[in-house]
Amino acid sequence: MLTSNNNELARSLKQDGIRVGEIIAYRAWRVILPPWFRTSDDHLHSVAMRDYVWYSDKPACGDVRTHGIYSFRRVIRCKHEYGYDPCADGPLLFGKIKIWGEIVEHEEGHRSEFGKIVSLDYGDPELLRKFQKIYRVNEVPPEKAH
Repeated sequence: MLTSNNNELARSLKQDGIRVGEIIAYRAWRVILPPWFRTSDDHLHSVAMRDYVWYSDKPACGDVRTHGIYSFRRVIRCKHEYGYDPCADGPLLFGKIKIWGEIVEHEEGHRSEFGKIVSLDYGDPELLRKFQKIYRVNEVPPEKAH
């Protein structure tokens, strides 16, 4: 977890002008299940930033000097690997994102300016199918479906 000292350090770093293509990284999203007699909002949400919504039609974005889009270098498949409090509300889905823009590297992963969901790979099978359709990921092209 980042502390205010890490944010101060990120603000003070000079941009070296190094450019790379998209980076593939891994993260988790929180699913908000509907309370009785209500419907779900059909969006994935950030785990740590509870009010941040990942939309299916636009990239996630954030200022890397304060928060940014957090991701891991290695695949994460469960709450334990993510370091998530199991008593917190809502199931998690795990998958892959591409990140770009300004990127700050950390020991376990990255904090990027932009991120877009590439695949949803682990979690409750029913929720995975639902959100794979909503976010149009993990689709098998028609020519490979045979």
